[in-house]
Amino acid sequence: MNSIGITSIIAGLALFIILTLAAYTVVLERILSAWIQQRTGPNRVGSPASGKMMIAAKNSIFLRIINIGWLQPLADVIKLLLKEDIIPAGANRKVHFLAPVIAVTIALITMSVIPFARGVYIADVNIGVLFTLAATSIGVYGITLAGWSSNSKYSLLGGIRSSAQMISYELAMGIVVVSVILLTNFRMADGSNCLSLVNIVETQVQSGVWNVFINPIGFLIFMTCALAEANRSPFDLVEAEQELVGGFHTEYSSMKFANFFVAEYLHVIMGSMMVVTLFFGGYGGPAENILGVASWGSVGQIAWGLGWFAFKTFFFMCVYVWIRWTIPRFKYNQLMNIGWKSFLPLSLVNLVVIAFVLALIYAGK
Repeated sequence: MNSIGITSIIAGLALFIILTLAAYTVVLERILSAWIQQRTGPNRVGSPASGKMMIAAKNSIFLRIINIGWLQPLADVIKLLLKEDIIPAGANRKVHFLAPVIAVTIALITMSVIPFARGVYIADVNIGVLFTLAATSIGVYGITLAGWSSNSKYSLLGGIRSSAQMISYELAMGIVVVSVILLTNFRMADGSNCLSLVNIVETQVQSGVWNVFINPIGFLIFMTCALAEANRSPFDLVEAEQELVGGFHTEYSSMKFANFFVAEYLHVIMGSMMVVTLFFGGYGGPAENILGVASWGSVGQIAWGLGWFAFKTFFFMCVYVWIRWTIPRFKYNQLMNIGWKSFLPLSLVNLVVIAFVLALIYAGK
């Protein structure tokens, strides 16, 4: 089979798995939020246990697992498909339709350069980091256009907020990524293609030291900015219910409304993947050199890489949910202050310190 056929198969499998994962991330959030708030989560739709087993599930880990509402995403999709699609009379119908499509499409495109395991990726672009940052920046157009096209003041305010919010956090995020590129360039022998996400992961795996241990401040800034990227609490100001009813998606219903939520959870998955790729060694596991993973063959290496990448990504998805149900929403001026007065100067200082230390090490060689 040629390279185009293999790439198409990987792209199809990745698309199916990621969209399915996005649907079940909703169930994950409901389960974890119920656990945090000490209440009952989804345990009906698709749960095989009932009656006395439901009572016994309180004391059995196994029954708790099987009592999760495994078919809840399917039930939600059917419900939303059957709901009426309402478009405001004064709305721009074409843009109103395209906005959620843009949000979902951009969220999916950004995953095309993520390495899932050694040799398993849709595309190894030599400017993968820049491609990801550019795609996520375009994603805000979906929200902004949704707010403008709805012909509603609440929606318009939410759309305007998204643009201002993006400028606030993406500057610091970009500077943090530059610090990761510096570390990658220093570790590579020839310094070529240090913008490739595959090379960023490989340099961490081969050196045995993940970037989070060298650049912890960059990790904290990037993780916080990733929360704002996904419009997740405590930075969900574009849809603040107490202020804007629903913000940019106030005038949306049916599957268009669902598409925005799919895009949000896709950003949660994408943010988790990027954190893992840039700071936690991607598909690399602990003590690979000691275990001799390089000699396991292609199948063994792929299984090892996919397992660790999935585990790390799932962990940070849980962190996303944990933060949402723990920290209250920031006020809009607080977010702007954090972005411009705290993260931007801190990321610049962090970049200068890393560059200075690397220069000293290079000069001493």
